[in-house]
Amino acid sequence: TRNPDLVEEVNRITALEVRATGLNWTFSPCIAVPQNEFWGRTYEGYGESPGLVDSLTKPAVQGYQTDSLGNENSVLACAKHFVADGGTEHGIDQGNAIMTEDELRNIHLKPYYSALEADVGSVMASFNSWNGKKCHGNKYLLTDVLKDEMGFEGFVVSDWEGIDQLNTDFKQAIKEAVNAGVDMAMQPYNYIEFIDHLKALVNEGKVSESRIDNAVRRIL
Repeated sequence: TRNPDLVEEVNRITALEVRATGLNWTFSPCIAVPQNEFWGRTYEGYGESPGLVDSLTKPAVQGYQTDSLGNENSVLACAKHFVADGGTEHGIDQGNAIMTEDELRNIHLKPYYSALEADVGSVMASFNSWNGKKCHGNKYLLTDVLKDEMGFEGFVVSDWEGIDQLNTDFKQAIKEAVNAGVDMAMQPYNYIEFIDHLKALVNEGKVSESRIDNAVRRIL
C-alpha cells in the first residue's frame, strides 16, 4: 500500500499472466473508496482516503494496459464500480449511497479522473444506488458526467446481471440501462433474451440506432 511503483509492477505481472491464458481484459482495478468498515468488500479498495486511492489508480491502469493496448502483453483495464460502491448507507453491499453531489464528486468520483488520464478502456457500472436511483440506470452519471463531462471514450459494461435489478420487466430494464449509457451487457444466462429484447426496442424506436452505434463504436 502507498507504493505506486509496486502497484504498477504487480499489475504488469498480472497482465502477463492473464495474456498467457489467452484473455485480454480484466475487471480491475477496483477504485472504490470504502467509507464504512461494515461493508464486506472493503478489501477490494485501496483505502478510505480519496487521495490514496487516486494516487494508486493511474499506476494500476498503466500496469495493465502499458503504453499501448496494441502491445501483445497488455490487457484492457476496467475501473470499477461506478460509482460510490464504497459509500452505501450502513455499508450495505449493493445498497444506497445517500450523499450530496459534492460528496460524491470529492470522495468517490475523484479516482476516476486519474483512471481516465491513464486512458482506461472500460468502466463497470455499480450495483448500488445513488440517492435511491440505481447506477445502472442513471443517465446523468453514466452519460452526462462520465462520458460527456469527463470525456470517457471507452465503454461502460454492466456488472453481473446488474441490468436485471433495474426493473422486474426485463425488457424495460434493458431500455433503461442502454439509454442510460451501458454499452456492453454482462448477462451470463439470459443473453439470448437480452439480444431479442434489445432488437425489439430498436425496432420500436425506444432505443435509437445512434445509441447502438455509439456503444458498438466504443467497444470496437
